[in-house]
Amino acid sequence: MISDANIWASLPIPAFLINVEDRIIDVNSAGEGFLNLSAKAVLGTPVWDQVAIDAPIEDAFARARKNGTPLFVNDIDVGSVSRAPLQCALQIAPLIAEPTTMIMMISPRELAGRMTQSHSVKSAAQSAIGMAEMLAHEIKNPLAGITGAAQLLSMNLPPEELELTDLIVAEGRRIVKLLEQVEQFGNLSSPEFRAVNIHDVLDRARRSALLGFGAHMRIIEDYDPSLPMAYCDPDQLLQVILNLLKNASEVADPTGGTIRIHSYFEHSFRLRRADGSGQSLPLQVEIIDDGPGLPADIRADVFDPFVSGRENGTGLGLALVSKIISEHGGWISVTSVPGRTVFRLSLPRVPRNLDNEETS
Repeated sequence: MISDANIWASLPIPAFLINVEDRIIDVNSAGEGFLNLSAKAVLGTPVWDQVAIDAPIEDAFARARKNGTPLFVNDIDVGSVSRAPLQCALQIAPLIAEPTTMIMMISPRELAGRMTQSHSVKSAAQSAIGMAEMLAHEIKNPLAGITGAAQLLSMNLPPEELELTDLIVAEGRRIVKLLEQVEQFGNLSSPEFRAVNIHDVLDRARRSALLGFGAHMRIIEDYDPSLPMAYCDPDQLLQVILNLLKNASEVADPTGGTIRIHSYFEHSFRLRRADGSGQSLPLQVEIIDDGPGLPADIRADVFDPFVSGRENGTGLGLALVSKIISEHGGWISVTSVPGRTVFRLSLPRVPRNLDNEETS
């Protein structure tokens, strides 16, 4: 029988065992190679002194240990004190036998690996792109007609019944903007940053979901009313929240489920880059659902394009979410077990100099 030690030593990706004090208690051969250090040099040392990660991973790591849940983070720069950072996927999970001990595996995403994707995958992607561009062009005209009809209907409605027509007009205009971006193929316009009350965006997304794709769901607000203003593009952030709510609604039981939108402030949450610099991301938004959880075979790649756990899914929704949050200088992560999936967004607040201008 093959021993656990042989399996550990044979793992082709860097792997570390980390104790409750966040110190490295074991490292495999690939991990030694990744750090350019021997096991003797790193055993017993704090893991965050050895591994430099372009993400505010420490707090999420602690929560994963506390809750006994895995954590997956894609497309972040990971390096060490003796090597330049590489773009990697990070997989973290508690050991079943010792839940306070965590295993962390680092999967470098080498450029060469990306370039060797098969011709069929490339062709499928190109076909999907071409179809999306064609559909965007064809949909815009009838959508304009729908929006116009809603505006005409609103002229004859009493004020208390205008919510639905106003929603049709607002969402129609938002969809037109999205279609225009699709026509330009995947190049989202740069975010138009400004001070935004994040709860206005969350409430707009919640109401839109309940009137549409999430009508069968129970959506709970769990907001911190003292949150400061976020620094973001409100339309792009709305797109992110709607995508996450739609994802949670589509995987729920057809009879319904519960989604909780949780906002809170975490002062110590910082995005630490491999070069030692950092950015504060204190505004936290969690979309929590009680659905079946992410399929095990896609958890680590859920933010990659064309990766979907649904039979008819496009696999573009979460990839778009990840792209938007990245362009905001923020961070997104996911933890998922059956009955509880949490997508967490970490966003910057309004810079103090701009905040002062707003209040002066």
